[in-house]
Amino acid sequence: MPSTRPRTSVALLVVVLAGALVTSGLAGPVIAAGAAADPGGTTAAAADRAEPAPRLEPTTATNAAVATQDDRPANPTTEDTVGYVEGYWYDDELPVDDQSDAVVDDDDLEPVVYRAMARVERIRNLTFEEEVAVDVVSRETYRQTNDERFENYTAAERLEQNVGYEALFTVDRDTTAVNATQTVYGGAVKGYYDPETDEIVIVSETPAEPELDELTLGHELVHALQDQRFGLSDLNGTTQDADLATSGLVEGDAKWVEREYESRCEIQWDCLAPSDGRQGQLDVNWGIYFAIYQPYSDGPDYVDYLRQQGEGWSAVNAAYDEPPATTTAVIHPGSEREPAAVSVPDRSSDGWRQLTVDGEVANDTVGEAGMVAMFAADAMNQDQPSVLDATDLDVRGGGRGFDYDHDVTDGWAGDELVIYTNDELDTESDPAEAAGQAGYVWRTEWQSAADSEAFIEGYRTLLENHGADPVTARQNTFVIDDGGYAGAYYVERNGTTATIVRAPSVAALSAVESGAAPEAAPGVGATAAVGAIAVTLFGAGTWLAVGRKR
Repeated sequence: MPSTRPRTSVALLVVVLAGALVTSGLAGPVIAAGAAADPGGTTAAAADRAEPAPRLEPTTATNAAVATQDDRPANPTTEDTVGYVEGYWYDDELPVDDQSDAVVDDDDLEPVVYRAMARVERIRNLTFEEEVAVDVVSRETYRQTNDERFENYTAAERLEQNVGYEALFTVDRDTTAVNATQTVYGGAVKGYYDPETDEIVIVSETPAEPELDELTLGHELVHALQDQRFGLSDLNGTTQDADLATSGLVEGDAKWVEREYESRCEIQWDCLAPSDGRQGQLDVNWGIYFAIYQPYSDGPDYVDYLRQQGEGWSAVNAAYDEPPATTTAVIHPGSEREPAAVSVPDRSSDGWRQLTVDGEVANDTVGEAGMVAMFAADAMNQDQPSVLDATDLDVRGGGRGFDYDHDVTDGWAGDELVIYTNDELDTESDPAEAAGQAGYVWRTEWQSAADSEAFIEGYRTLLENHGADPVTARQNTFVIDDGGYAGAYYVERNGTTATIVRAPSVAALSAVESGAAPEAAPGVGATAAVGAIAVTLFGAGTWLAVGRKR
């Protein structure tokens, strides 16, 4: 089952994604934050106790900054003074400030980076422990480097990727999942920090003379600061959901600072901004994109919740010792939900078995964010109906992110998806083709029976949207005859538990999972069978983001 970050033998990259402007009218994130007062330098000893700066009008904030100039320490140091790095204060003027573009030559890059580091320190109330290398490259150069990170997948891993994403109706038989993920990262990443090399790379859309986006630089400098202070390499999740949840803290922290950085650029600081403005429409797999983007969308609010509940940044710093375990915790800050333990024991037969990758069962937890991405994957395709459409996903005011809180998924308590194979399936063949001959069992647990009903209703709508028809002779069984998701599907609900089984054929469903697709009662026709399913599932009248981590 795919995680949301590319596997690489070099490092786990921490990236900032571009928001997308799309023709459907659903806008990607446009960062917007209010103005904030910007007092003078403080020492590292006092930084951890500092309260969030009050929101003031621009003129008041500017005057406050000027009034505190004399309060700065007489002998500032990089290691101990917040807002001061290698001789540069956060509000120093630089020659590049007078430029009409954001092209920075090698001689000017170092002062720009030092000042940006000082600015991040001022907002984040932490000092850097060491310098950070920064490079600015064109999109074409970045894509070449990005492509290399997707070359080291085994055939079993590629099959796992395709079946996992196919289970979410995100990647069909015409697409290789690794390539789809590669395209998302190649087209949407604006910059990244590499914890192994301690280097930041800013991706420019002007290949002839790459321009530096200071907001992207500030975002990635937060990642460098996190790595120096908390150790990013130790924060990886073991499932897709856990990985995204951890990213909710990591990216939420960086995105919160980025927004505050932008607000100060608007009224107090001279900042470098590329002349090309925002990117246009992204040519990406939107299901994968929506999953990957969730930490950037909900993470800032999660971080803000920590700041409000605790003692400012101290509470955020403490969270790195125990990051959120589920995306539900990030989508619903303060909900205090404990994830349910869900297991899928092997109940296969007739040559079917659970797929293993590197000696481990190919399983994963999709989580609430992954389910939202599944139901929203078709939202950008005007020719394909979608369970969650553009209106459902609409940015929540000021372009601050997509909405991941929906009735169809917000009762999530736990899930496990396990992939199955058989002796006839050639794992060395094309992964997209092989995925059609594989199977899976996806068991989900919900907070209440009403929540499981809502999920199953949404999932049945998803099946219908992709051409599924009920099987007359079987209970709760559907078939998609052709297309990218052809196969047989069995949908079962028992109280708070909902299970989905998929196989290449109706006959194979019970071989993948014993008891799946039982025969319908005698005399029940196709129309009546569908009605029976509706009564069983909804009789109470309740209707409504690349290498698995190991």
